[in-house]
Amino acid sequence: MLAIATTSSCFFPTTKLNRTSHLLSLSFNCRSLFLSFSSQQPKKQTSSIIFCTSYEVGGGFPDEDFGLKTSTQAKDDEKWDHSHYEALLKGGEQVTSVLEEMVKILEDMSMDGASEEVAVELTTQGVIGKRVDEMEPGFMMALDYMIQLAEKDNDTQRKSLLEVIKETVLSHLTKKCPPHVQVISLLCQTPKKESRNELLRRVAAGGGVFQSVKGTKVHLPGANLNDIANQADDLLETMESRPTVPDRKLLSRLVLIREEARNMMGGGILDERNDRGLNTLPEAEVNFLTKLVALRPGKNVQDMIKNVMLGKDEGADISDDGEEEDDAGRPLSGGIAGRVSVTGRRPLPVRPGMFLETVSKVLGGIYAGNVSGITAQHLEWVHQKTLQVLQEISF
Repeated sequence: MLAIATTSSCFFPTTKLNRTSHLLSLSFNCRSLFLSFSSQQPKKQTSSIIFCTSYEVGGGFPDEDFGLKTSTQAKDDEKWDHSHYEALLKGGEQVTSVLEEMVKILEDMSMDGASEEVAVELTTQGVIGKRVDEMEPGFMMALDYMIQLAEKDNDTQRKSLLEVIKETVLSHLTKKCPPHVQVISLLCQTPKKESRNELLRRVAAGGGVFQSVKGTKVHLPGANLNDIANQADDLLETMESRPTVPDRKLLSRLVLIREEARNMMGGGILDERNDRGLNTLPEAEVNFLTKLVALRPGKNVQDMIKNVMLGKDEGADISDDGEEEDDAGRPLSGGIAGRVSVTGRRPLPVRPGMFLETVSKVLGGIYAGNVSGITAQHLEWVHQKTLQVLQEISF
């Protein structure tokens, strides 16, 4: 059941009339918003400057947001084709319909101020649960758009209610995912390593209903640890293959989930289940690892690791012109040891998931050859410190 962090008065006033009128006002504003938005669908322009008339919905918008648009801004708007507008409009209509149905249900309820929070929660769960299979593709896009507008208008009541609807939708959609995907979602919301490990143990044992620290009951699905690790690895590959990482926190959490799930499987570095087809070591990660191994373990090396994990230095995202630069503005090396890249293409920056995968591969080669020594100890230290840094970044 969705926990609402804000107080009930944040959503509705204490009287039934005010509560209903607030929801009616919100649904009316939402409908007016998308009727106004539909009139802004892209049309062929004959000049490089576009004049837009301002309109007022739910408190109005700043003049600078709907004043003069340059040709660059107009070009960005043209990226939205007709299908995007249609999806957003249909999603907006569905959001409005959800709010109107909530109004009807709450009108029939007799409650005091103390029970309003539960009433809002149950109503949202019921309405969304009934409609989740019929959601338009643009529903979440419209909801995010409306939340942004509410935040811009400083309308906390509207923003809070829309966020409750969004969280409820995400909760219902998560339950429809495969068990290992649901587990990854839960792990991403679990800050402490010990709690994540306990969650993984219970999931691997078949799941069940457990009581949380706050006293609420939590249902954990049963899932395979290997499926969890592989799913996290697939998500990591998708995120890290892009020139720019959209969310460093999420990326760090996924790396931790993959490593902790693999570690719990008990096979160690040489476990064949951890072999995901990395036959050629990535150049950027090898260069960075070579630099780390050449230095004495200590705070300086740990700071270097942290900077790269945060997307600085060797981990800096590729700029718009395709050139990757360090903090001093110098282009970074492409191939191993400063040589030309063997692929003929500039490699991606150092990524957290791929870096730990590289460390594990090198360690596996050392242990397989039975020649472990100071280098293996150094790599183990790098692996451990990288996980500590990612834990700090993640939460």
